[in-house]
Amino acid sequence: MPPKINPLRLNKLQSRTLALAQVLANDPGSSRRDDVSGEVTLTNLPRPHGDHVHVGEYVVASRDASGFANPAVWVVLARKGLTRTDPMGVTLTPDGLNYDTGLSDRFAKASDH
Repeated sequence: MPPKINPLRLNKLQSRTLALAQVLANDPGSSRRDDVSGEVTLTNLPRPHGDHVHVGEYVVASRDASGFANPAVWVVLARKGLTRTDPMGVTLTPDGLNYDTGLSDRFAKASDH
């Protein structure tokens, strides 16, 4: 039996935010990886400009990235053990990095913008 997608029952905004954070975690210009703990700290959360935001090599509609600016989203993700926040920024735990949101196919092609 394949693993269940979204076993922690994240809502759409939480899932989108985590999926985009996972993209940033794979971008060396936006993150710092700790090889000992397996965690990745996001050093640069993107800011929307106009109707879009640049997330790593992708261009995403601003409405899809609205969770970055919503503290309640980060609280829920931290409570579920997927992230933690501190003065240095947002850190994805190994569970957060590996969590299957079911949205990875939305980032299959990089933008030319």
